[in-house]
Amino acid sequence: MSIALGMVEVLGTPPSLAVADVMVKAGRVTLVHCERISGAYVTVIVRGDVAEVKRAVEAGVEAAKKVMPYYQPKEKTLLLSYHVIPRPHPNLERVLPIGFKPQVERFRV
Repeated sequence: MSIALGMVEVLGTPPSLAVADVMVKAGRVTLVHCERISGAYVTVIVRGDVAEVKRAVEAGVEAAKKVMPYYQPKEKTLLLSYHVIPRPHPNLERVLPIGFKPQVERFRV
């Protein structure tokens, strides 16, 4: 079984919490990291079986679209980007914070 990588990037903490919650409930995936990029940009990262990660990312995207900003900026959604990598190269795990850490081992599916 290939361990896929799924990412959803949003603007702000409330949408990132909503996305993370929906993603781990929508599929048998493990939340491995929430990366604060700069300012309020947050990327939620999950790992799991390819089909489960795809399902979780789709659910996360829909959740992000439902969170409305307090003020009405030009962007009508807080969703910035999303992507699924079915089989990330092992080098990515050595360099980026996408691996299973000891803190998440008990939640690993």
